[in-house]
Amino acid sequence: MAILGIIGLLALLAAIYGPQYWVGHTMRRYSGHRPDFPGTGGEMAQHLVERFELDGVRVEATEAGDHYDPDTRTVRLSQDNFNGANLTAVAVAAHEVGHALQHHRGERGLALRQSLAGLAMTTDKIASVFFIAAPVLAVVLRAPMAMLGMAVIGIGLLGIRVVVNLVTLPVEYDASFNKALPILREGGYLADEDLTGARSVLKAAALTYVAAALAGLLNLARWIRFLR
Repeated sequence: MAILGIIGLLALLAAIYGPQYWVGHTMRRYSGHRPDFPGTGGEMAQHLVERFELDGVRVEATEAGDHYDPDTRTVRLSQDNFNGANLTAVAVAAHEVGHALQHHRGERGLALRQSLAGLAMTTDKIASVFFIAAPVLAVVLRAPMAMLGMAVIGIGLLGIRVVVNLVTLPVEYDASFNKALPILREGGYLADEDLTGARSVLKAAALTYVAAALAGLLNLARWIRFLR
């Protein structure tokens, strides 16, 4: 039974951290400098913004990771992808511009994600207060059930973050495979032999939130186990 438990634990860890490892490995695999590329990821993003006439959309480098910010209408790329002339940089740039296209066209998926993301930020903060206050309240009131009740509420609030990550998945898939990949293929930006690599990078970009959702589920499971 102990061996089965260990195997189960290893399988769980592989399911949760495997996608994170694969995403990082894929991004690094295609990040080698390509002297045959005419520009960097930042230049690619700026070109696509101008090509699709996304008025008001800016492109800038960031330390906060690749993303599109609908509030400021800004495509933000990591320093490596903004300044890099490689397959990862170009594909990620196209992916983030894909989100800008979703916003420009008023697609509901992105709007729903943004609404839920704002809610999740608030509930994450409230959940942390509940988890901090629960043991203190239990000691002060000498009521373990009070701690249990607050912890349950905290777990419910954390669950909203998992829901947001799940809602995000189709939005990310659309940005990668209905926006970025057709742009790169039909626009002739990449040679045929590079499209396979670009598809892998775009898949990794879309699966980033799968890894986040799985990590969130693990966090919830830890708290539920604690309560049990």
